[in-house]
Amino acid sequence: MSGRFITFEGIDGAGKSTHIDALAERLRQRGAEVVCTREPGGTDLAEKLRELVLHDPMDALTEALLVFAARRDHVQRVIAPALAHGATVVCDRFTDATFAYQGGGRGFDAAILAQLEHWVHGGLQPALTLWLDLPAEMAARRRAQARAADRFESEDLAFFERVRAGYAARMAASPQRFARIDSSLDKAAVGAQITAELERRGW
Repeated sequence: MSGRFITFEGIDGAGKSTHIDALAERLRQRGAEVVCTREPGGTDLAEKLRELVLHDPMDALTEALLVFAARRDHVQRVIAPALAHGATVVCDRFTDATFAYQGGGRGFDAAILAQLEHWVHGGLQPALTLWLDLPAEMAARRRAQARAADRFESEDLAFFERVRAGYAARMAASPQRFARIDSSLDKAAVGAQITAELERRGW
């Protein structure tokens, strides 16, 4: 595939949406065709599955299966075609989130998640994953000021600390792909870190 795949990760409240928009605008100004999308979601089917995952009670296996079903449709209909066309795909979350939330947060078997990852999208991985990292307590304060909580956002601080640890484990396994961004800082400082990472990679 000739395009470039960039993902943003982080616990709820990390501020991903703001910086996704800024990155997309930066890339467009440099002449790139940019497709912005999200997970779970990105297609009509995946958005329907997102609503189930965010609001309906279920166990961790059901949750993981629905997330990967949404991802399968998303990869086939949006991500893979855009990359094949040469576009830059900027996605709010991808498989790292599943390992962090269902694996770390829920304590679900990482080996099963790895098998699902292989079945659903094989070797497709982002060229760059920007992990917007901040303490769970700070993220909770930001969420409380921003919106009503969904099923995940209603979890306690211990859950989000496990999610954060899940992200750290994914970064340790793929250090060349990940860039940890200190999201506890103000918006300008976070944006500067992202810009510096892109410049370091020659993008």
